[in-house]
Amino acid sequence: MSNPQYKAIITGATGGIGQAIAKALAPHCQMLILQGRDTQKLAALKASLASSNTHVEVLAGDISNPDTAKQLFDLAESKGGLNLLINNAGISRFQSFEHQSKDDIGHLLQTNLVAPILLTQSLLPLLKKEPSQIVNVGSIFGYLGFPGFSSYCASKFGLRGFSQALRRELSDTSVSVKYFSPRATQTSINTDSVVQMNQELGTQSDTPEWVAQEFIRFLSSNAWEKKLGFKESFFVLLNHLFPKLPDQGIGKQLPIIKKYLSK
Repeated sequence: MSNPQYKAIITGATGGIGQAIAKALAPHCQMLILQGRDTQKLAALKASLASSNTHVEVLAGDISNPDTAKQLFDLAESKGGLNLLINNAGISRFQSFEHQSKDDIGHLLQTNLVAPILLTQSLLPLLKKEPSQIVNVGSIFGYLGFPGFSSYCASKFGLRGFSQALRRELSDTSVSVKYFSPRATQTSINTDSVVQMNQELGTQSDTPEWVAQEFIRFLSSNAWEKKLGFKESFFVLLNHLFPKLPDQGIGKQLPIIKKYLSK
């Protein structure tokens, strides 16, 4: 990846992982479009990338808004096309499912699942014009259901299923589809209660910068999916082969989880 080769879009670029990926990826890009909702944060991120000598564009807007998808298409087309789409935008909610509002559930699923699916569909005509990659940023909770994150897990399980199905559907084209799964990461998406719970449970938490470096390595690999963390990857395998064992393990953690779980 020594020569700039990517014409990329990163959604959710002003979040912790999004910013770290943008900074790590910029030197490898001919053109980089950063999407987010905060105009000031986008401007600051663009300024921080000036030394990369990459042509950087920013677009402020809600990824759930069809107008934003249209603007991203028009901007990428006007700048010479697109060969890398990173669907990174997402939100989380740590709450008792029983007490989670219908609006919260709908908003979470719209942002984390429906929006990236529709954006991918909108941008696919550009991506199919040359060898391209679509990378959906999911979560280890896209493999492993965890108390307090029922709706979030549903969105990430769905995004993983979409990634796998679309990868197979596009296998006779030059577009590859990948799924990247961070574990707990030190970003503002985590509330204080989640941070405290993770500490009490002994859950490993990564820096966004380390996650971004793993992302860059994954991008240049032939693998279609990447799970971060050996312990988490083993637990996912165990969950697949012998689900009663994770049931028991998480069940023992449930009193700690419920101590921090909001209603």
